[in-house]
Amino acid sequence: MSSPPSRLASLEHPMVFGSFRAWMSLLSHSRGIQPRYLPRILLVCLSTLATSPLRWVERLLYDRAVAATPIHPELIFIIGHWRSGTTHLHNLLAQDANLGYLTTFQAMAPGLCLVGDSWLKPFLGAIAHRIHPTRLIDNIPLLFDSPQEDEYAIANQSPFSHVHLFTFPQRAIELVERYAMFQGLPEEALLDWRQLYLGSLRKASFKAGGRRLVLKNPAHCGRLKEVLALFPEARFIHIYRNPYQVFQSMRFTYRAVLPYAQVQEIDAEQVDACILHTYTRLMRQFLADKSLIPPGNLIEVRFEDLETDPLGILKGIYQALRLPGFEQALPAFRAYLASVADYQKNRYEIDGKTVAVVNQHWDFALQAWGYPKV
Repeated sequence: MSSPPSRLASLEHPMVFGSFRAWMSLLSHSRGIQPRYLPRILLVCLSTLATSPLRWVERLLYDRAVAATPIHPELIFIIGHWRSGTTHLHNLLAQDANLGYLTTFQAMAPGLCLVGDSWLKPFLGAIAHRIHPTRLIDNIPLLFDSPQEDEYAIANQSPFSHVHLFTFPQRAIELVERYAMFQGLPEEALLDWRQLYLGSLRKASFKAGGRRLVLKNPAHCGRLKEVLALFPEARFIHIYRNPYQVFQSMRFTYRAVLPYAQVQEIDAEQVDACILHTYTRLMRQFLADKSLIPPGNLIEVRFEDLETDPLGILKGIYQALRLPGFEQALPAFRAYLASVADYQKNRYEIDGKTVAVVNQHWDFALQAWGYPKV
């Protein structure tokens, strides 16, 4: 579907600071790699192998302290399909000094983020800022201390994540079913996932000084039962957006990310099929399971309302979920909003094909969240 924009793209593979063992496991189940991507594969092999000693040192120095770190039982989870405003809401809530979060550096280098915090993080951050001042998929600044989707920490330590679909796009639907929906996932793999996830959150809690974490993970829409089993007292914020916009934005996401990650080719029709399948499966599962969340622990907000009245929506979230500290955090919220006042979001033209596809496959979502059918 796409071609690497430059040879430097291989340096930005999402697994470049991940686990060598996990990378080998992924390659062994790849089911086909195009020869043109062999340099990328080799680079990730070398980078993950070269950083293995740092992961050993981190385990030696920090494992005991991290294992003893409690996770606040009333975590705040931001959920909702990708490109629905989850990042904007996450960045906003992270301005509350009473809350902690998992950072981009912790997500992209989970095995060495503590030992490398003082020297490797600023070094890589400076390089990344020069290459990409903003994220690939939008104009949000790319900062290693900014909040990040915790799914990437799982992906960088194991094969147990749908995120690997950007590397192996021919397996996209299979990866979504197994690791976002937990369909057909062996019990042993599920136990490993739980251990890795809790370990990632403990490390984030350790770094945050034990503060309550606000986390973002859209894939939790498909696995609410498992998340609730781990954190029955958690709070959930579901943010949703006009499905026509989500579809177009997801198309752009694939075009932006694949050139930096893929080792297999995929055409535009396959991308559309994956987008349609993933949204349908995740959002239908969320609608089926959201009643499992205890009363008072879920609030649903519309992205368009967050855009027009961010402080009003934030206040409503704090009130609905019984979160303390809104007034104290208000100056920080205002300062952050002022800092992104000139942010230009991507604009998409909703063409006839998009309308037809969304109307055919996502009519249930238009009805569920009250968006008019075009």
